[in-house]
Amino acid sequence: MKIKEGFVIRKVAGKYVAVATGKASREFHGMVKLNETGRTIWEGIADGKTVEEIVNILAEKSGAKTEEDRAYIANDVKSMIKEMTDAGLLAE
Repeated sequence: MKIKEGFVIRKVAGKYVAVATGKASREFHGMVKLNETGRTIWEGIADGKTVEEIVNILAEKSGAKTEEDRAYIANDVKSMIKEMTDAGLLAE
């Protein structure tokens, strides 16, 4: 899984957004607002990290201590990946 070509993250007015550039902007209009967790997930995917690696990064950032905490984080990561896939932001 990877971010489709033409999508980038930009910081606008202190907030992170993903926007389409070039050819991608002809098919995708608008922007995706990202909170800090969303930004970490996006950057993890862009860097070629696995879901488990992204979960580990978020668990460390949040201080997750239990398996229940990690399961909650994993669910969030998988949910965002599904939303990104459904929106046409990801390629295999």
